[in-house]
Amino acid sequence: MCAIKGTGAAGRHVVAVAVTGNAPLFELAVPCEVFGIDRSEISDPWYELRLCAAEPGLLRTPAGLTLHTPYDLDDLAEADTVIVGACERRVQLDPPQPLLDAVRTAHARGRRIVSLCSGAYVLAAAGLLEGRRATTHWMNAADFARRFPEVTYEPHTLYVQDGTVFTSAGTGAVIDLCLHLVRHDRGAAVANEVARRMVVPPHREGGQSQYATPLAHASRDGRDRPDAGLGPVLDWARERLHEPLTVAALARAAHLSERTFARRFREVLGTTPLQWILQERVRLAQELLETTDDPVESVARRTGFGTAANLRHHFARLTTVSPQSYRQVFRSSK
Repeated sequence: MCAIKGTGAAGRHVVAVAVTGNAPLFELAVPCEVFGIDRSEISDPWYELRLCAAEPGLLRTPAGLTLHTPYDLDDLAEADTVIVGACERRVQLDPPQPLLDAVRTAHARGRRIVSLCSGAYVLAAAGLLEGRRATTHWMNAADFARRFPEVTYEPHTLYVQDGTVFTSAGTGAVIDLCLHLVRHDRGAAVANEVARRMVVPPHREGGQSQYATPLAHASRDGRDRPDAGLGPVLDWARERLHEPLTVAALARAAHLSERTFARRFREVLGTTPLQWILQERVRLAQELLETTDDPVESVARRTGFGTAANLRHHFARLTTVSPQSYRQVFRSSK
């Protein structure tokens, strides 16, 4: 547990959230729920939450709600914990310069810096993630890694702590990280009580990979190129995942030399043929675990892993959970 020093009224630890236009509502609501409700009966003093306008003018959510706040970026830079919430694509690609300056100032002052979901783009643009480990929503993985190669992107985790900088995966992982911050500051008992009141688990097993589609379709320029001549051979391979598949076999099906095929494959999909086959087999295993009662041994044979032990090894490596745990969470109701 970390001893907290508060700069707010009555020594409260100030949590400031940067709010930009069209910010996703859920990711904004979570810190309001965790830090904005007075829970002094659990731990006194509780946090002081400030929503800080990071752009001029009236701020709206995608659902049309308007946000009024007396706080601005000067207040953000003075807070004990600075949170950059999820933001729309416009802000991801071109964060407001005043917001970047405020985040840098807070970091230079030794404040705790947090991003929720796509807010990691802002921290990376501000230079705060250079040489650090970080994460964001799995759907942004290829794009984020391409734009910020100086960041050690971790695709599997729900959240990452690297020194005083914290980043989270998307949506539900925002709850995980906010509860982790409470646990970090006030201890497990307090965080568990907050989770109990929110009717959520205080800590989830595994990482975001169990929720992601484990495919890598993005090319180096960040665009999908399904028409780059590989579509037919990919479909051919997907129909034969239960069979032994080699790069040579895929190259023959594509009517290319192995070297040309491997080079084009990486250019188009951003991965190797063998890694793609592994990802596709895990994807098929996920589908079978969700939609059938087949034992793990049968799923292993149908997906080309051969043995249950081999399936468990690769499944856990790509999704961070076991096949049994995945089935318990995602098994479709009959």
